[in-house]
Amino acid sequence: MWAFDVTHYDDVWKVIINIGMLLVALLFGNMLRRVIPYLRKAFIPSALIGGILVFAVNLFCREVFGAEIVDRRLMQILTYHALAVGFIAMSLKIVDKKKEELGLHVVQNGLITGGTYMLQAVVGILVSLIFFWIGGTLFYDTGVLLPLGFGQGPGNALTWDNIFTDAGYLTSEGSLGLTIASVGFVVASVVGVIYINIFKRKGEISAKEKNFTRTVSDFETNNEIEDSESVDKISIQFAFVAVSYLLSFLIMMFFKKLTDWTNVKLFNDVAWGFNFIWGVITATLLKSLMKFLKKKKVVKQKYINNYQMDRISGFAFDIMIIAGVAAIDLEVVKDYIWVIAALCAAGTVVTTVYVKIMTKLCFKGFCHEAFLVNFGTLTGTASNGMILLREIDPNYETPTSNIFILSQFPAMLAVAPLLLLLNTSAASYGGCLIALGIFGALFIGYTVFLVLSSRKFARKIKDKK
Repeated sequence: MWAFDVTHYDDVWKVIINIGMLLVALLFGNMLRRVIPYLRKAFIPSALIGGILVFAVNLFCREVFGAEIVDRRLMQILTYHALAVGFIAMSLKIVDKKKEELGLHVVQNGLITGGTYMLQAVVGILVSLIFFWIGGTLFYDTGVLLPLGFGQGPGNALTWDNIFTDAGYLTSEGSLGLTIASVGFVVASVVGVIYINIFKRKGEISAKEKNFTRTVSDFETNNEIEDSESVDKISIQFAFVAVSYLLSFLIMMFFKKLTDWTNVKLFNDVAWGFNFIWGVITATLLKSLMKFLKKKKVVKQKYINNYQMDRISGFAFDIMIIAGVAAIDLEVVKDYIWVIAALCAAGTVVTTVYVKIMTKLCFKGFCHEAFLVNFGTLTGTASNGMILLREIDPNYETPTSNIFILSQFPAMLAVAPLLLLLNTSAASYGGCLIALGIFGALFIGYTVFLVLSSRKFARKIKDKK
């Protein structure tokens, strides 16, 4: 028997206290962002500020009182699951058919994402190989964490850092990947702000009046279920997310069983390392099933609400960011400080240059909007990208936001080879070189397609005129 008191803190109170601490820090982060103009003008996310606060307080308590207030393992668990929940909620959203006419631009945006991932992987692996050749002690494939940290944020960087640690390749226990991802948030904000200011001075970006007048259509569409009947609408949204994640877990268990049956460790790593991908797949299938049932009139009303799914994904990504920063172990990071600096510096330069060139080439008339949303996402998260986009296109007058949303599926297909080759590149030095060659070839292939398609599209526009 146990009671609901402090003697059973680990069993009863630890999870609630730690989550409560994160949310309180989020409030303080938001407050600091409001009262310190620089933080607001730099678009530093409140979640990142909150995460830094938790990290700093925990470090102070450890150094002064010899006790940590943060359960680092729990922070890593929250980061891992929040990534999948955020992607599932985004994938469950219903896309307006009228927005599906964006065609080539959607594919191009997806390939810009894929090309940037491949470039980050190539540069990251080359950097870690240089450290490996010079010193011989650093894991040769460490640099593959660059596209995972910059491109996908703390969740996947943490997962694969832990996988590499368990395999004996690294000793960072998640902190290396989390630090790269945290630096990515800062890069997204700082470089994004510098970019906006430069092109404002050049007269290529003009300040636009923000008009956030809300209508009913922003919150719900026709024939949706009521906000509150026998069950609240938000509860239904969480239920859809939970069903999708449960189905994802079954897929992961299947792959785990394949490892048991075949003794091939790859299946187990694929299972748990790609929880967010299985979530996207199951969410897409569930959404298609609901659409089919409605078409057959088995389901009479719309159950999925886009606005509330946005709120769920936003909350999940906020938790992912703040928990990911709080989970960093400074003692571990010290051992990798030069590698982190080299990876993040190289990643920042190549991402900025490549995304700038490709968006200018592919998105005539709204290249600045396309750069900001893609750069913010490919160094931070989708939230960073949308924050930067709203600064110069607050009312979404350009097609940028629609293109970005619709491009997530082709982007996932373009990035899939990188994710599928993570084990191959880590397993051996030769495998790392093979993966490096494949990433380089894919980068070239995606880039060639973007160049040729943009020229063909430009000729079509010219002929119509």
